[in-house]
Amino acid sequence: MLFSRSLTASLLCLAPLVQANPDAVIIGGQLLDVRSGKLLTNQAVLVEQQHVHSIVPLHQLTAEQQELPRIDLSGYTLLPGLIDMHVHLTANPAAHGYRRLQQTPIRQALFGVTAAAATLDAGFTTVRNLGAAGYADVELREAINAGELPGPRMRVSGPTLCMTGGHCDNNLLPHTYQARATGVANGADEIRSQVRSNMKYGADVIKFTATGGVLSRNTDVNASQYSLAEMQALVAEAHDRGAKVAAHAHGLQGIKRALQAGVDSIEHASFIDDEALALAKKQGTYLVMDIYVSDYILQEGEAAGILAESLAKERTVGQLQRQNFSKAVKAGVKLAYGTDAGVYTHGLNGRQLQYMVQWGMTPLEAIQSATLHAAELLHWRNEQGQLNVGVLEPGAFADIIAVKGDPLKQISLLQQIPVVIKGGEPVKGL
Repeated sequence: MLFSRSLTASLLCLAPLVQANPDAVIIGGQLLDVRSGKLLTNQAVLVEQQHVHSIVPLHQLTAEQQELPRIDLSGYTLLPGLIDMHVHLTANPAAHGYRRLQQTPIRQALFGVTAAAATLDAGFTTVRNLGAAGYADVELREAINAGELPGPRMRVSGPTLCMTGGHCDNNLLPHTYQARATGVANGADEIRSQVRSNMKYGADVIKFTATGGVLSRNTDVNASQYSLAEMQALVAEAHDRGAKVAAHAHGLQGIKRALQAGVDSIEHASFIDDEALALAKKQGTYLVMDIYVSDYILQEGEAAGILAESLAKERTVGQLQRQNFSKAVKAGVKLAYGTDAGVYTHGLNGRQLQYMVQWGMTPLEAIQSATLHAAELLHWRNEQGQLNVGVLEPGAFADIIAVKGDPLKQISLLQQIPVVIKGGEPVKGL
């Protein structure tokens, strides 16, 4: 009897796999396996209910599979949809500095509609939104998930946590206004409460500022924000709730404190040194280094309202960050792709890939940072524990981009992606 029940349970577990049938097929002239780096020729991606059912050589399609609705991309190279781990979809890059005071969270959410569409159109089928006022990113995510708007899959943080006067606080107005950003929290108890509040209202990742920032008024990028004890309380609370933690950190002391506190990723990491690189490597902490955005800030930022103070800070930060990115690559630290889109124009997310190659990565490593490695940091997995995004494998979402040519030889192909598919459905180029 026990054997019979066990056998029945096993068959029930296998039933979905046995009965699963693909409902469409996508043909690719080449397909990049981002795990191995191999380009596979003449592959067929079988799709079932928005997910990859299986991938087989074209000649192995059965007669029944040959009759499925198909998307023929035999002249293209297929890759997994790209992932940007640091975006601000509700931020208008034409409204920096004091101009941002004119925008309510509702207005920012409305702007996010066009930003989300542009991001998806650029081939970024998944993003991690790190910081948004009024939980505008939560609402944008929900509208996309409901099919009301086109856009990428989103993981969102809601308001960034910081200390009073920190990088995420409203430091533009004089004291008479007593302006305070939603995410401001001081001391371990307040911080734990704010983490709980963020998750109550829909955040699935927690972001905080461990140092000052380039674009905030009256903050020093080298100055730490939050003590080690405060960071430890924040990380423990978030991890208890199953959320990953991203720490905005330019300055070295803030980077080291955040690493010691156990964060999952360090954003920017501009002033990181060899000791901190070694610690990040030992702990498996990811660095998310936005090495393209400096060009935009210094070339176009003044016209977009970026403060003179911020431009001066960027002149110190930008080049050093790129040099330290090269050190991180050589040291073998985990690197995930993140661009800070929203500081610059949404939809240009792919430009950074070429910068990453210029500063030390191979084209495959750059692509892996925006697919496999970003997915591992995101930790978006299905019920079987497999990655849901960033790979073209059975069980993952059928999020696919297609380019003419070989991106391993010409990484710039990924700056303008002609074909984008999300969940097996064409969204661009078909």
